[in-house]
Amino acid sequence: MTGFVRGAVRRPWRLAAEASALLIAVVVAFPLYWMVLSAFKPAGEIESTQPRPWTLDPSLDSFRRVFGQQEFGRYFLNSVVVAVTVVIVSALIAFLAATAVTRFRFRFRTTLLIMFLIAQMVPVEALTIPLFFLMRDFGQLNTLGSLILPHIAFSLPFAIWMLRGFVKAVPEALEEAAYIDGASRTRFLWQILFPLVFPGLVATSVFSFISTWNDFLFAKSFIISDTSQSTLPMALLVFFKPDENDWGGIMAASTVMTIPVLVFFVLVQRRLVSGLGGAVKD
Repeated sequence: MTGFVRGAVRRPWRLAAEASALLIAVVVAFPLYWMVLSAFKPAGEIESTQPRPWTLDPSLDSFRRVFGQQEFGRYFLNSVVVAVTVVIVSALIAFLAATAVTRFRFRFRTTLLIMFLIAQMVPVEALTIPLFFLMRDFGQLNTLGSLILPHIAFSLPFAIWMLRGFVKAVPEALEEAAYIDGASRTRFLWQILFPLVFPGLVATSVFSFISTWNDFLFAKSFIISDTSQSTLPMALLVFFKPDENDWGGIMAASTVMTIPVLVFFVLVQRRLVSGLGGAVKD
């Protein structure tokens, strides 16, 4: 009887929490729904002064205009190259750096960690102009390297801080046991420690991938004259016109841009959940 009363008391709170979560999910998902809907709407419905949250006459004209752009495929390939390179390189460097600052004792270790935290607080916009002159001096303007290097640098502080907790959660007794069994430091690093912190690597890779894939500021600032080196966000500029914007094309291109992110989430969702939950046990 007591359990029934407690369940009855808790149930309204649980229902309220579930309803709140559902409402938040709807609010968050509605812009995505409207983007996809607008991509399939004919031009007349998009420009209508009485928009409706549905369409009875879906059309692929907007997608045809998007894929009809001569450079769209190249922009897409450039985005894939930049994002994949940033994810792989930043993950490997962050893993090694997090292991170093966690397992080894050296001078200025705390200072270095604080510098990582401070670097995370600096706005990207404040560093764009200095980075522009830096890329110009190194001859990297109008190349994919001008997009890859800054994103690696901005991804590392967060990745190192997050992976540091994963490396620290791996007991030192496991490392000592591996050395007793004859494992070298390199073997322990890649065959034992790396699989244990892999969920954390996935979690940091998601943030690196999203920030790199959606980047517009660096692509606009560093790719000046050679449009063949532009990335997918720059393709949206084609549909912004002085007289009238092509909102159907903009929404269709945005939908195409969103698909790789969703696919990436689906592929790593299990690892992502365990990574965000810090699933490393003794």
